[in-house]
Amino acid sequence: MKRILLTSAALLAGTAASAQTVGFSQIGSESGWRAAETTLTRQEAEARGIDLRFSDAQQRQENQIAAIRSFVAQGVDAILLAPVVATGWDSVLEEAAEADIPVVLLDRRVDSSEDLYLTAVGSDLVHEGEVAGQWLVDNKPEGECRVVELQGTTGSSPAIDRATGFRNAIDGAEGIEIVRSQTGDFTRSGGKEVMESFLQAESGNDICALYAHNDDMALGAIQAINEAGMNPGEDILIVSIDAVPDIFQAMANGDANATVELTPNMAGPAFDALEAYWADGTEPEKFIQTESRLYTQDDDPMAEYEARKDLGY
Repeated sequence: MKRILLTSAALLAGTAASAQTVGFSQIGSESGWRAAETTLTRQEAEARGIDLRFSDAQQRQENQIAAIRSFVAQGVDAILLAPVVATGWDSVLEEAAEADIPVVLLDRRVDSSEDLYLTAVGSDLVHEGEVAGQWLVDNKPEGECRVVELQGTTGSSPAIDRATGFRNAIDGAEGIEIVRSQTGDFTRSGGKEVMESFLQAESGNDICALYAHNDDMALGAIQAINEAGMNPGEDILIVSIDAVPDIFQAMANGDANATVELTPNMAGPAFDALEAYWADGTEPEKFIQTESRLYTQDDDPMAEYEARKDLGY
């Protein structure tokens, strides 16, 4: 169902004048990156004089759907949604559209009609996986490289796209094979537990590299590798995604090799788009891409750690 756009200049002006309340349905706090996104979203809202109404879904889609319905009932001026999974949003997004409440997706996409949300702010998740995979292609040791993969939450767009991108990059590369892949649910504890199972199932010496869909799982895996009496970052190469402070500390210690940045400040571009929409009905592009880059041990990881440690991670 298409959103009914406000066409009256007077109505638009009135909306802009009263657009002070935004509901934010956050997935939860499963990772340091997620905590930083929440912190920066609160800071951006405060700086702009926006009343941010926050809901922590604790990694459950039903909680997010209930929160969105609550925001609609409250008559908020916009909704920010970081969706826990990609599917199952049509009905609740239609409810928001019928109430003329614009929805902005943060850092994840949904498998719904683009008419049901104003824009999506995020990284190119497939590209992130490709950057991680290309780093491994360029840096793997000679000979066979058996890779284990820690996937994100099953059904989430980052898990789907980061897996796809990584496979795009290693496809056709000589000697690289993903031998085990399992979800660690984006959590440090999940990464540790699954990596322990990988090490038990495979002789440690038979694992060449770990690819983790986020840094927190990689950090849990580093602990498991250390406890197994091996040297992470040396015996097993480690590449992950997010660029949280702790992964830079691990890189400085030699325990991790590379990370692909996902900026936690999705709210800045989201509020910019909303303010333009509130002002005169300007609709942004359907996808606003944030900047990402690859960091390795050559990029002064301790300096990166110091620059990021107070951002709420």
